[in-house]
Amino acid sequence: MSASRRRVVRDLAAASVATVGTAGAGWWAVAFLNGQARHARTVIPHRTDNAPNGDGIYGPAGLGPVRYRRDDDHDLHLMVFGDSTAAGLGAETADETPGVQLTRKLADETGRRIRLSTKAIVGATSRSLTGQVDAMLIAGPPPDIAIILIGANDVTSASGIRASAKRLGAAVRRLEDSGARVVVGTCPDLGVVAAIPQPLRTVMRHWGLRLAAAQAAATRAGGGTPVPLADLLAREFLAAPERMLSSDNYHPSAAGYELAAQILLPEVLARLGEWGTGPLPDPPEVSAIAEDNKWSTRARGLVSRTAQRWSG
Repeated sequence: MSASRRRVVRDLAAASVATVGTAGAGWWAVAFLNGQARHARTVIPHRTDNAPNGDGIYGPAGLGPVRYRRDDDHDLHLMVFGDSTAAGLGAETADETPGVQLTRKLADETGRRIRLSTKAIVGATSRSLTGQVDAMLIAGPPPDIAIILIGANDVTSASGIRASAKRLGAAVRRLEDSGARVVVGTCPDLGVVAAIPQPLRTVMRHWGLRLAAAQAAATRAGGGTPVPLADLLAREFLAAPERMLSSDNYHPSAAGYELAAQILLPEVLARLGEWGTGPLPDPPEVSAIAEDNKWSTRARGLVSRTAQRWSG
């Protein structure tokens, strides 16, 4: 096992022991989560394919995509940064990706022609944002609105929460300073991925929620607007995982991406000055439904029984 994988297991084990709350259970938690982590790596897909590319110009009433050429006229430029979720991995067609779905909704709401560009990379972590922003600055002028979706890979690769959030905040600041308005969908709730076994799933969920909170603070500090996707998506994904998740049971489906686009749209409109005078929707509380509260009770009992057998 690599050093980074050992750190993952060690940190997950520490979190699990803290949750279980049984003294002397550290050795058992490490061994148990070692096995679960190995199983999770067989569940979480390591995909090397790319998401469908929907870059181009879109207009109201279903116009587009029109392939962008340097002299083509458009009113707004939307650019997407981040990981496989930002790119739309799991979508079967370009129209199903979150970038295209958000761009079409934005075009219909504003009546404008919107250019979509995607810098997101499958497998990216917050470390990759620097290169993505660099590529944007080299390619041409900044977009009017930038969307960042990042975080799940930071959790599964055991990137430090503070460091990950700091990198995101730096990317947000660079984009805002360049003239783009930035909306960030913070780390999703990995508790919706039922294929990851308990208690590892709950530990990963808590880690992701901590990262999402740190990302929100870093985004605001950088001048951007955070959108708590974990809070807003979890209930729907848990209610109908067969519809909201793609065939790999990890990345969202077309329906999942559509819901994400609907949630991001009000903040995008607000940053562009297109929302109007009414209040924005209030985000709900963190969805407690994502956590199976019964597992912790079972885990305490299992740890206690195992400890008794070994001590006897």
